[in-house]
Amino acid sequence: MAAGGTLPMEDISKVVVFNAPIEKVWKAVSTAEGITSWFMPNDMKAEMGYEFTFEAGQFGKSPCKVTELDAPHLLGFDWGKDWHLTFKLKDLGDNKTEFNLIHSGWDENMSTEHGQPHTVVRGHMDMGWDNIVANKLRDIVEA
Repeated sequence: MAAGGTLPMEDISKVVVFNAPIEKVWKAVSTAEGITSWFMPNDMKAEMGYEFTFEAGQFGKSPCKVTELDAPHLLGFDWGKDWHLTFKLKDLGDNKTEFNLIHSGWDENMSTEHGQPHTVVRGHMDMGWDNIVANKLRDIVEA
């Protein structure tokens, strides 16, 4: 058991290989315009420490902060009060890029800012990331 009586839950991890060069995938996951095209509106900049927001529809504005950056291979940012998203990219050559999304910060004793238990939200997000990464992001970078 972690400090404070919390019970961490497994990270969500999605790994896909895109038929696209790393530079194109990086642009899609490290710019406001790119992320808006496959996820949600935002004002992100790939700058260490940069604070930005996701426009999360019915959930309002969600604060974020860039905490990891190694272009074009790594981008990580805190999202809301609990979560962290990490995008890892690996150039496989032949215009192929491995993309790994890691969504961490899950805890079975915690709830989101909107009172939804992590135990419920994690399942929805896990399925959502399947569609978002394997279909929406793929459509953008392979176009």
